[in-house]
Amino acid sequence: MLDRELFDFLENTADAAFALTDSGEICSWNASAESLFGYKRDHVLGKACFEVLQGTGAHGARVCTEQCAVRDCAARHVPAPDFDLEVRTRSGGRLWVNVSTLVHEDSATGRRWIVHMARSIAARKQTERLIDRMMRLSKEFAETADDGRRPAPAVPLSDQERRVLKDLSNGNSPASIVANLQISPQTLRNHLHHINQKLGTHSRLEAVMQAIRRRLI
Repeated sequence: MLDRELFDFLENTADAAFALTDSGEICSWNASAESLFGYKRDHVLGKACFEVLQGTGAHGARVCTEQCAVRDCAARHVPAPDFDLEVRTRSGGRLWVNVSTLVHEDSATGRRWIVHMARSIAARKQTERLIDRMMRLSKEFAETADDGRRPAPAVPLSDQERRVLKDLSNGNSPASIVANLQISPQTLRNHLHHINQKLGTHSRLEAVMQAIRRRLI
């Protein structure tokens, strides 16, 4: 595929798509990228990706730097996993996006293009923040409730189930619990099912409140 064919192909994608050189300079920026990030094509071409987007991670730490992990993966021919990133927009605001990567190498010229494709996850991040706030409020409410002497469930919780509840009570998302406990999403769903059975609850939030009231976590 010729360079122009690649860039024309990216122009027709619904995702914000932009191509980078091996050194991280932006060489293609489609209309969807203009719409999502607010930067016009002429403003970003030739500039370093990390300087334009100034991406940060979940805890506010700068992750877009001159030493790019994605470019390192491309150089070593290792697939780069998709990742969430909070970026700076043209208006000066911050926007959460999920970014996937593909690498195009021209066998004739030896040139390599790193293509990022991004889409907004602002709604998902807002939901996660609301769930975190609900968890914290429910924990505070449960800790002040005067029913801490309720008996433990007839079938005791396993250590792993307690760890799941503890993580939920701290506001951790299911994805982070899966990563922290090194289990699969299906295993987490199984744990939650068993927890609800043992506690007689019907949701994660209710299970956390019951576990706190019963002094199980």
